[in-house]
Amino acid sequence: MNDYLKFTLSLARKAGSLLKTGFTLKKDISLKNGRELVTEYDLASEKLIIEAIRREYPGHCIMAEETLTHEISKGYCWIVDPLDGTNNYAHGFPVFAVSLALALDQEIILGVIFDPLRDEMFYTEHGYSFLNGDRIRVGAQKRLMDSLLATGFPYDLTADNENNLDLFMKFSVQALGLRRAGSAALDLAYVAAGRLDGFWELKLKPWDMAAGSLLVKNAGGIISGFNGKDWTIKTDRIVAANPHIHNQMMKIIAS
Repeated sequence: MNDYLKFTLSLARKAGSLLKTGFTLKKDISLKNGRELVTEYDLASEKLIIEAIRREYPGHCIMAEETLTHEISKGYCWIVDPLDGTNNYAHGFPVFAVSLALALDQEIILGVIFDPLRDEMFYTEHGYSFLNGDRIRVGAQKRLMDSLLATGFPYDLTADNENNLDLFMKFSVQALGLRRAGSAALDLAYVAAGRLDGFWELKLKPWDMAAGSLLVKNAGGIISGFNGKDWTIKTDRIVAANPHIHNQMMKIIAS
């Protein structure tokens, strides 16, 4: 295990412990943008993460959801979601995670997603994906009609016609079932682990997808934008699935 991964695993666990401690406590909740909430635990988790990265790797850039949102630069850059699933967290709904990724020249080279409530650590190493030390792979489902999919909706749901409702309806009648749990990071981790067969969403930010995208890729899955081209850190929408289901999902999106 290399030093970057050791550091990231430890950091994700520390941030997750902070979030777990605050989960059942009364929270200071404020509205950040539209339907998007923020709590003091988002900020505390991000502060903990940023301070640790700056101490350990002072020359690296940091892209973080709550306080540092500058463009990702060349060289090493950390992409930080201190609490993915804030609306869930604020309401006591037990689906949220810490998501940390490291990019080199805008290519994701390390991804860690930690679910502190279930003590599940998803991470990538040597071109493979793991959950608590055990290797994980995408599912082997071959037919969309037998597949369990997940998605999410943008925060400007009522203000913009591009709100995913049309695709939600299309996939609802084509797939076995759909889930909307409220954490894109965990949705991607679940695709990597074969718990979900596919995931799509639009209007996401880099920190929502960075770690999860590498998890899916290294678990044998395919990730792309809605145009079918390879997903990159600058793409704001994603389709992630095993190779069989990905092709079928792309046909519906293209239609």
